[in-house]
Amino acid sequence: MRAACLQLNSGADVALNLARVAALLERAAAARAELVVLPENFSFMGEGSQAKVQVAREASLREVLPFLAEQAKRHRLLLVAGSLLLPGDGEKLRNSCPVFAADGRCLATYDKIHLFDIELEDDIYRESAFIQAGNEPVRVDFGDWRLGLSICYDLRFPELYRLYAAEGCNLLTVPSAFTVPTGRAHWETLLRARAIENQAYVLAPAQIGAHPGGRQTYGHSLIIDPWGAVLARAENHGREDGELVLAELDLQRVHEVRSQIPALQNRRLH
Repeated sequence: MRAACLQLNSGADVALNLARVAALLERAAAARAELVVLPENFSFMGEGSQAKVQVAREASLREVLPFLAEQAKRHRLLLVAGSLLLPGDGEKLRNSCPVFAADGRCLATYDKIHLFDIELEDDIYRESAFIQAGNEPVRVDFGDWRLGLSICYDLRFPELYRLYAAEGCNLLTVPSAFTVPTGRAHWETLLRARAIENQAYVLAPAQIGAHPGGRQTYGHSLIIDPWGAVLARAENHGREDGELVLAELDLQRVHEVRSQIPALQNRRLH
């Protein structure tokens, strides 16, 4: 199966962000991709709580979700839609990853479980101030593939991915908007670790560059095989029209790695 990750420099203009996604999906389809994964916050990387609420309650519902369904159907692919803001309970929003089938149906939606509340040297992030945490892992079957869904900060919690592996997932998706300091220190190491310890492919599309409000994201989108080898990586040039990362995924490779080192079978929980 040919898979693609989209690397983007999304901003506050939803229409412009979607136009860039559409152009990259056209390229992915031309390259015969069957599965495409978008990065976190692909449709909006603006600032201000009021703007985020408006996007979640209006643009996401009226524009972004129909756009995703139409694009999946048009290109006949499985589209893992990174993440977008959707209404939650009360005043809270959800950071959600919907998955669309080749006929345009929404197969499932994963809400980000682990929220990014952290103080860095030059910035403070409080995702929980406006986001409602999800509480359910979500898997999606696609032919002989089983995808385990996650978003960005989830990457630091290996128990989520081990649960997915125990439930038969052979492919893990990690759409992200990693900060530059944490990305430089940990991004590739964590992704390769999740691939190695769960003996699964990892698709990690990312945001890159400067965004409204001064946020800087790391980029370096990766596709990693079950042995931990990097199959494809973004050039990380950060150009405005984005970047397409492609690789061939082979289910037999998963079987080979799991047979060579049967770590998932050798686990002892007590």
